[in-house]
Amino acid sequence: MTDQPINRYQLFAALGRSGTAADVDAMMQHLNERTDFTTTRLVDFALSLVETGDGAERIHHYLFHGTQIQRNYAALYFKRRYEMAPLHKAVAEGKIDEVQAYLR
Repeated sequence: MTDQPINRYQLFAALGRSGTAADVDAMMQHLNERTDFTTTRLVDFALSLVETGDGAERIHHYLFHGTQIQRNYAALYFKRRYEMAPLHKAVAEGKIDEVQAYLR
């Protein structure tokens, strides 16, 4: 048996559990390369697994400096954690809209 990911689900899960800044970068890069339903669901799932401070800081970076799709998925990360301060700031700066920030 191997610890290496053997399919996309396992790869994304491993990235999310590891949660380094580089792992977050890898996940976010996938959003720029492939926006198909499966990829976006896998990235969303993997981001939900990020529990490290470094990973959360990197997601925060994407909330303000990412592409539109990266900002949207970063917003979901903070919304699901009920961390509203970054969302309020992102809306005030025009990085995401109120619907993305607050709609449940």
